[in-house]
Parts: sequence; C-alpha cells; structure tokens
Amino acid sequence: MNIAIVHDWLSEFAGAEKVLLEIVKIYPDADIYTSIYDPKKVTQFAKNKVYTTYLQKLPLAKKLRSIMIPLMPLAFEQLDFSSYDLVISSSTSAAKGIITRPSTCHISYCHTPTRYLWMPAMDKRASTSWLRRKVNHTLRIWDIAAAARVDYFIGNSKTVAERIQKFYRRGSEVIYPPVDTSFYNPKKEDIKKGNHYLFVGRFVPYKKADLAIEAFNKLGIELRLIGTGPEEEKLKQLAKDNIKFLGRASDTVLFDNLKSAKAVIFPSEEDFGIVPVEAMACGTPVIAYGVGGATETVIPGKTGELFMQQTPEALIETIKKFEPSNYKFEDLRARSEEYSTQVFAKNFSSTVDKLYSDYKKQMDL
Repeated sequence: MNIAIVHDWLSEFAGAEKVLLEIVKIYPDADIYTSIYDPKKVTQFAKNKVYTTYLQKLPLAKKLRSIMIPLMPLAFEQLDFSSYDLVISSSTSAAKGIITRPSTCHISYCHTPTRYLWMPAMDKRASTSWLRRKVNHTLRIWDIAAAARVDYFIGNSKTVAERIQKFYRRGSEVIYPPVDTSFYNPKKEDIKKGNHYLFVGRFVPYKKADLAIEAFNKLGIELRLIGTGPEEEKLKQLAKDNIKFLGRASDTVLFDNLKSAKAVIFPSEEDFGIVPVEAMACGTPVIAYGVGGATETVIPGKTGELFMQQTPEALIETIKKFEPSNYKFEDLRARSEEYSTQVFAKNFSSTVDKLYSDYKKQMDL
C-alpha cells in the first residue's frame, strides 16, 4: 500500500504530535502532509518526508498560526493524494478535509471536532469578536462538508466519539492515545514525595490554570505549574508566593515533578488528557474535574479523585479530603499501562487493517 499521513500543523510538539509520532512509527514509510512545518521546533520528524501546503511560504505563518486558520480548508483541499491507497488524517481542525479519489480509503483519527467551532462555551478563543464569530459560522459549514469526506472515524476517547456523533452524525471506533509508560517509569523505591501539587498544561483559558491558582491561593499549599501560553502574565499576577511557575520544562524536569508531586491537578474538560495517565505512570494520583476524558482514566478512590463543579471551592473541598497514602503505586502503574504505546500500536494497526479491508470489499461490490 501507498500510505499518507496528514496532520493539521507541525509547528510545535504537543499532545497531538506525540500521537502522530506513534502513528508514524507504525507506518514508517508513509509520507507526511501538513499545513505548516517548523523543523526546528519539531525535530522528531527530521527523518521523514514532510510535504506542506502553500501556507508554508506565507510570511510569519509559522509564528502566527492562528491567523492562518481561515486559509487552511483551501490549503488542505489543494493537496494531491491520487497516488495513495490509504490516507490517515490526525486532526482537530482542517486536515480531515482533504479530497481523495474514490478508490482511496480515508481514515481520520479525530482528537476532537474543533472545539472553538462546536463548543464555544468551552473554548472561547475564537468567539471574542463579531468578525471571528462570522468566520466561525463559515468554517462550521465547511467542517460538516469535510467530515462527510471521511470514510471512517476513530475517536481518541468515548467523550470524543460522542462529539463526533453529535456534530458530524457519524459513528466511530475508539482508540485511546498512547502514553510513553516506558519513559515515565520510576522504581517504587526511588519515589520521594514532596509537599507540592502539580499542574501541567498550556496557559490558555479552557485549561483552567486560574482555577487551580485561586484554590491554592486560599489553601496556602505549594502548587507548581509547568507550561507557557498567552495567559502567563495574567496568571503570575493572580498567584501568591506559594505558586511556582516552572516554564516550559524538559521531559526530565516534567518526569521529576510528576513522580514527586502529592497529586496532579487537572481542572479542565479535556478530549482525553494524557497528563493524568503520565502522572499515574509515575505513581502519582490525579485530582481532576469530573467531565470529559478524565472520567475515562481516573478511577475515584484508586487512581485519583474527581470534583464535580468547575470551581475553586469544589477543588478545595476535594483537596482537603485527599489522602495520598490511599493510592497504591501498583494500581496507578497498572492503570497507566492500559494506555501504553504498545497497546496503542496494536489497537491502531489492527483497526486500520480491518477498516481498510472493509472499504476495499465495499468498493469491489
């Protein structure tokens, strides 16, 4: 088979790009297509052949990706996939909108239907002005047409599968994203817990770092935050002295903080949420908002706790009742192994093989 893999953009290495890397490992000879590619920031794909759209040539495209969003539908539609038997798109945005010939099977691994289009109450980043709302309306119409071009959807969680059904009226398989449990794999005897809690994530509104900071301001307990983003200065002004900002940490620093924290605080509504599973792999329980992907990974009383109102008061109440000694290292590790890269590779390859076979049978009828 000639296989192509399509991704929205490759200008940072975040959660979606970690998943893409594991898909590429399954299909190492596949060509990669994306809208914008910054090889200096995404060195993990240096050995792969990466094709880009016309957006790559526009000034400041790599730095001002958000401005390029209205142009991405056209950019992806202009890509030529006529020589491929199978195309796998990895998308939260426009990559699923590629156009393929009838004999080409297109399987889309959907991290979520685009949040700022379909869930503006959750993700307000693109709903802050009349112009952006108008553009969003046009993009929603295109997004429905783009979803109709996909032959099969795979959702990255049951939460996402429900959204795919709601917004696109399509069924989907569910395959959870991979977590590198071989890297996040401390020995039980080497773990020394500190007195701090940990937040990991981008500093954007829907991640709710401000909620965590407000709660820990009142508790007076140390909270460490790993991440950067447009809200960083605002969050630093909100924080008291017990709140520590560690910036964009290396994998090693993240690992050290994950395994030494009393618990990881996860206050956002997520599609899946890799951070809670990384925490469990390090023997650290999770205190998470009880909506979305966290409800599929956190087992209350065994691998963490859920708070049911997205407020500082609800988080404070849960932390006051939280007792770290109640959570066993073995239970946390066992739960994380359910989402290992090996499990992902097995589930993904077998599902893709089945869907591709089904598609070919339908084409032969």
